[in-house]
Formats: sequence, structure tokens, C-alpha cells
Amino acid sequence: MSQVAVVIPAYNEADRVGATVAAAATLGSVDVVVVVDDGSRDGTVSAAREAGAAVLRHARNRGKAAAMETGAEAVRLIDQHDGRPDSRHLLFLDADLGATAAAAGPLITPLATGEADMTIAVFTSRVKLAGHGFVVRLSGAGIRRATGWAPAQPLNGQRCLTRAAYDAARPLARGFGVETAMTIDLKRKGLRIIEVEVPLAHRVTGTDLTAQLHRARQFADVAWALTTRL
Repeated sequence: MSQVAVVIPAYNEADRVGATVAAAATLGSVDVVVVVDDGSRDGTVSAAREAGAAVLRHARNRGKAAAMETGAEAVRLIDQHDGRPDSRHLLFLDADLGATAAAAGPLITPLATGEADMTIAVFTSRVKLAGHGFVVRLSGAGIRRATGWAPAQPLNGQRCLTRAAYDAARPLARGFGVETAMTIDLKRKGLRIIEVEVPLAHRVTGTDLTAQLHRARQFADVAWALTTRL
């Protein structure tokens, strides 16, 4: 069975990334955990290293998709260095999952059994969306229009892919449009996508100005990803 590398994009997550790394490392088939610090201004790098992750750092904030690409390329180089006959699967996790990341194992199983090329998490516990729901609806409607498929949680960033599926999704759409575009591109190429319920949970997005600006960036990135695909 292929081993799995966890890739964790992180931006100003010093308070949670260490627990996320430690939890992800307990997953049975995981033997590599890579954190990509996307220009953080806090202690994200040191917290991730102390927890045992291999850490790469962007000098400036380049967005989620760029961090995912940096992490995936690092895993490719590790595979090459190890002389592996097969490539590790890629499990992308958000940095703020904390201890719940230990429950991400079911995302790996359908790839290990050959049932899927990509899995997408469906969180069993829902949180108040606080305005985020508008972007979710935009993404879901766009995916449905482009592919005929209606995912339950289209923006969920917890995803496990084979290396072949990841390569088929490249070039990744910019920023927060990456999940929407990835789903559309892989569906259109006939790859198998399965949603998997998992008891993961991340930080609830607030309603302050920073949170509103975050949602605005999400909306812009998702809209751009859809505009170039519909």
C-alpha cells in the first residue's frame, strides 16, 4: 500500500499548527508531514518544526494554492530521494484542525483500496458559517453547473489525492479557488471523487473585519476559478 504524505498550508497558525502536525503524524500510513508557512508573521514555523514537521517557508504570503504546490513539490523530491517505485498519496489538511486531524484516516482508505482518485471530507459536525455560506453556495452551484455533480461541502480543504490525480489538477487555480477548480477539473477528466464523512473540526470564522476580508478574497478566487471554467 502506498504511503501518504500530509501537506499543511499554514498562515499565522502558531496556536494550532503544532497540534495538527502531531495528530496527523499518528495516521497509520503517514510517514511524511510537510508544513508550508505562507509568509506568516507569528511563530508558525517554530511551532511546526517543534511538532516534527518538515517546514518550508514563503517569504511573502502567496495564497493557499501556491502553498499546496510548494508542499506537493517537496513531497515529489522526497519520493525521488527515497527512490520509491510509487509516489506517496497527498493528504492536504488545514493547519487549524488541531487534535481532530487524527481522525482524517478515512480520507486515505478509498485511495488505498483503489476506489477513488480523490476524496473530499464532509465534516460530521457543522459550525455556524457567519457569511461563509454565500461562498459555499457559489462554489457548489458552479461545480454542479460545470459537472452535474453536487458535493456536500465543495470548499472543504481536507482532501486526499493520488499523485496522478494531483498532477491532473495542475496548474492549480489561484488562492482559495483551488478546491472548486480541482473538483471541476478532475470530474471533467473522468477521475473518481468520493466524499467521506469525518469528525474533523477547525476554527470558526468570525465576523470581524479580518474575517470579512478573508471571505471577500475567497469569493474573488472562487468566482475567478468558475469564470475560467464555465
